[in-house]
Amino acid sequence: MNTRKSLRSRLAAGVVVASAVALVAGCSSSATSSGDSGAAASGAASGAVLADANGVGGKPAPGSTDNMVLVASVINTTNPYFAANIQGAQLLGEKLNLPVEIIDSEGSSQKEISKIQAILASGKKVVLFVNTVASSDVPPIISACKQASAYCTIWWNKPDDFEPWDQGNNFVAFQKHGGVDSGACTADALAGGINGKGGIIALGGVQDSTTSQTRIFGLQSALKNHPDVKLLEVDYADWDPQKAFQKTQSLIAKYGDQITGIWTADDGMQLGAIEAVEKSPLKGKVKFVSDGLYPPTIEIMQKADNPIVGETLHRGWAASAIGLYTAYLAATGQIDPATLPNEKRNSIFKIGCTTPETLAEATALDKDPGAWIDQMIKNGPWSTEPFTLDRGGPEKIS
Repeated sequence: MNTRKSLRSRLAAGVVVASAVALVAGCSSSATSSGDSGAAASGAASGAVLADANGVGGKPAPGSTDNMVLVASVINTTNPYFAANIQGAQLLGEKLNLPVEIIDSEGSSQKEISKIQAILASGKKVVLFVNTVASSDVPPIISACKQASAYCTIWWNKPDDFEPWDQGNNFVAFQKHGGVDSGACTADALAGGINGKGGIIALGGVQDSTTSQTRIFGLQSALKNHPDVKLLEVDYADWDPQKAFQKTQSLIAKYGDQITGIWTADDGMQLGAIEAVEKSPLKGKVKFVSDGLYPPTIEIMQKADNPIVGETLHRGWAASAIGLYTAYLAATGQIDPATLPNEKRNSIFKIGCTTPETLAEATALDKDPGAWIDQMIKNGPWSTEPFTLDRGGPEKIS
């Protein structure tokens, strides 16, 4: 494998999108230089097409988009997945001719909620996508959205008993890819990669995160089919590459050469774990799996000495585009959330399993995310391959 410096440069490449939008709290970027009247005209022009595409019974063109802003709130801007969330929000803003604002929560629930509240208090017509820091953040965020008449979608994390249909139309939808599916897919790949036996460690994200919890549950469930693979320990690195580096160092010191595989709940943490292994006596002896298939991960998997044996395929830019577009349809009157079936308000989207052998096919979408977003606008947020609606939630882990 390459040196630590090289690995850091891969990570930097994965977050270049975030750097471009400025790493500041509540930073904003205009998706268009045209005025509100231009945005409204663009929305109206697209309304007749969108009404049929989204199955809303031929409703009229959408309502006014005057003073409307698309807002994407992400957990941090050091993780490549969240950089991709930002990219998707900005691409959708360009397609809809609407300005975009980005919230960097800096890994803090308190900062996330306060920054969202500040934008909601601005008097703008807010269409909001939130990748929540923790599940418990959702009720206060939705309460603020209701007070401000904003339309909001939540991705990945919420309390299981806090359903959109119980909260009114402002909480348009909760959306995610299957966490249990993801954890099981990568667990099976890791077991195969270490020839069905050995010790593995696991790094989850934020502990109060249903995404982290479901992925770990999927891992643990799948390992029942691999009795000679021992899960040595589960720890948490908060979706942060540097924390993952430090946690992995500590676990290597604790378990040493018992470790033959490392499972992480997302690729940002995997990058930190790989770096820690490269700086240890275990270099070249450990296999990895994770979730997300980010650009730095793809680069590693394309090399001859690749240690990554399995990944799941989903895209941050698709998640934010799906989430914002769903909320936009509600905000412009093209869908009535109250009439949607439950699976379109608590939604689990498909996820794919990827190996080094299927990498080229899996990453074909990355050549032109904007083209995929065009198709999503045409088809509606639930019907564009490969990220189509699979089933309704919540995803149970008991």
